Amino acid sequence: MNKIAVGVLPWFSLLPLAAAIAAETSGKLDAVEVVAVTPLQFGGIDVNKIPAHVQTVSADQLQEAQALSLAEYMNRYLGSVNINDAQNNPLQPDVQYRGFSASPLMGLPQGLAVYVNGIRFNEPFGDMVNWDLIPNGAIESMALQPASNPAFGLNALGGSISVNTKTGFSAPGHSFEAQGGSWDRHSEEISSGWNNGTWGYFLDFKYFNEKGWRAHSPSEAKQGFGTLSWRGVKSSLDLSIAGTENTLRGNGALPQQMLAYGRDQVFTHPDITRNRMLLVSLDGDTWLNDHNQLSGTMYYRRNKIGTYNGDGSEFDDCGGFMCEEDGVTQLEDLNENPIPASDALEGGTINTSSALQQSFGFALQDAFDHKIFGRNNHLVGGASFDYGNARYHADTQLGSLTADRGVAGGGVLIEDAHVRLTTETDHYGVFLTDTYSLTDKLDVTVSGRYNQSHIKLRDHVGEDLNGSHSFDRFNPAAGFTYAVMPELTLFGNYSESSRVPTPMELSCANPNDPCRLPNAFVSDPPLKQVVANTFETGLRGRLKNLLPGYLDWNLALFRTINNDDIIFKSTGGVGSNLGYFDNVGSTLRQGVELGLNGNFYERWRWSTHYTYIDASFETGFLSSSPNNPMADGNGDIVVQPGDKLPGIPAHQFKFSTDFDIVSAWTLGMDMNYNSSQYLRGDEANLTAKLPAFVVFNLRSEYRFNPNVTLFGRVTNLFDRDYANFGTWGNTGDVLDGLGLPGDQQSRFVGVGAPRAAWIGIRLTL
Repeated sequence: MNKIAVGVLPWFSLLPLAAAIAAETSGKLDAVEVVAVTPLQFGGIDVNKIPAHVQTVSADQLQEAQALSLAEYMNRYLGSVNINDAQNNPLQPDVQYRGFSASPLMGLPQGLAVYVNGIRFNEPFGDMVNWDLIPNGAIESMALQPASNPAFGLNALGGSISVNTKTGFSAPGHSFEAQGGSWDRHSEEISSGWNNGTWGYFLDFKYFNEKGWRAHSPSEAKQGFGTLSWRGVKSSLDLSIAGTENTLRGNGALPQQMLAYGRDQVFTHPDITRNRMLLVSLDGDTWLNDHNQLSGTMYYRRNKIGTYNGDGSEFDDCGGFMCEEDGVTQLEDLNENPIPASDALEGGTINTSSALQQSFGFALQDAFDHKIFGRNNHLVGGASFDYGNARYHADTQLGSLTADRGVAGGGVLIEDAHVRLTTETDHYGVFLTDTYSLTDKLDVTVSGRYNQSHIKLRDHVGEDLNGSHSFDRFNPAAGFTYAVMPELTLFGNYSESSRVPTPMELSCANPNDPCRLPNAFVSDPPLKQVVANTFETGLRGRLKNLLPGYLDWNLALFRTINNDDIIFKSTGGVGSNLGYFDNVGSTLRQGVELGLNGNFYERWRWSTHYTYIDASFETGFLSSSPNNPMADGNGDIVVQPGDKLPGIPAHQFKFSTDFDIVSAWTLGMDMNYNSSQYLRGDEANLTAKLPAFVVFNLRSEYRFNPNVTLFGRVTNLFDRDYANFGTWGNTGDVLDGLGLPGDQQSRFVGVGAPRAAWIGIRLTL
């Protein structure tokens, strides 16, 4: 922790300043920001009493930032958050917080729990998070919390994201917004909210379409959301329906050799993901008395995810028949017959998958505000149940490469990659969290959650995937906040959290029979659940009467140890999608967060965030990485304790500012810096890092009157060439058409988008 200590010491110089400012504070009372301490949006407490650094986002902030999605907003404005372009689609980012992921990528171990109106939004099959399913215009608020409260259940190893949507009571009014610009991108969104004091509704519909800045990358998204609300004297009910129909193309990382041909090129295509979701939920609350609030939610969710990916092939012609990469084992079709070689079956594959996932569940909780020994006490207890089933189909079709590296199917499916799998998951949880005011300045919080999970897998082709697994654990937490003065609060906590292996991971855990993500699963050796131990401590406060205005500041130190962590080990193949999941012992993520947020003269707003993350393996192991040029003759690399986790930049720095030039005209900019990072597939840190980068964005808004607003933004203002993702892969024969050497180990990079601009108009009633 020496690096952390060195970074922290200068910040203690703020303490005398805080004391001086305290003598000048006025007697005005600040509005209290309430944040939920469980997945349900009821029973919240003052954010200043939460023993961790919580970051929140409002609907107004999302709108003012002109963010395409919640994920983009977090990347630009929230501390310790970064995204990468592994998929290279604006609606499919891989979001990381303190080195933990919430990603749509199958095969990436997930470490953040995401909730929408108290409903678990991680997919049942693989815990992935599809950001394109969350309608941006329907978001009322969001809270990003570190792993300080196990009440948020499974997968909150690094923290949780809790989203609350709008109602006709929270967002009355009507608006229409349209924008367009670079890459033929355009979007139209209409929102309407109304209430008469008892009944209300809110509707939001959005259409998004773009050609994309890379070749063969058009995308289309249709999102709809609606809520019917009732409000009584002591009770409320909200019935919500959400639906999406999205067709997204994300052409992934590019071999470094191809950068000379243009950063807009693609390695292979097409790479299509289709999301069709329907979500119906009912949530409500009632005050049993002045100090006791009962609340609950129930839901049904159906999401069908289909993929169609054209990839290079590792299969060859061996004596007139198609065979495996070893040059000996013949491929067989679905009738278990050898496949004769032909030009139509060499050079490419089409990998398809379909995952029909259905889930339903409920949660019930009771929140008590009552005094114990004359001191304030806030107690929340509850239980939840989530059931999910998935019907997973996958196939690999042999094909040939076209002149532009597309894949033409040859009509022959491979028997080894033919998967028909169904899974069932049952998650039970009981949780309790209590905040007690020992004194007027000292609040103590204790919490805990007991989780029990059952996972069943049924193979409909053979028996290799059949399995039944059970996991259970109690996760405790304890923390405190101490208000030294109005401008300075000290906090600290210790917590434990866990995640169980997903059905997808259990189906792809055999090192002797690796799977081809996201398509083929082959057997289910047992995996252990991951358990995280987190310590966090820090300082925060608000300095008032500055310039005039105020300055919010925060400093936090965090340290998380993952025990029995699960990672995906690549075993080669064209690209890097062949491999298996494995427990690899302990991993560490520790660091420092520093933040400043100012609002001066009621016209100048700014914020800055710095994060240092030391992410490393704490247990040595032998990792399979045959595409890494430093691997031994068996394709292995030796990971030593202390080697850094790939894909996590050690340093992040963000700055943003908005200034009202006149009352109707606002000009703003933001800057994002990420330091260098190791490539995935280089867990032993043997090759050069992906270089650091910095990106600037510009935005502006002009309000003609309360009803008409013109806005626009420019991203990557200085048109910097950069990459925020990297992995080691193999080019196979894909680059033959470009005259480049084939079958090469290569650095594949997720290239960042070039400079682009959009302009739009918003009409409000």
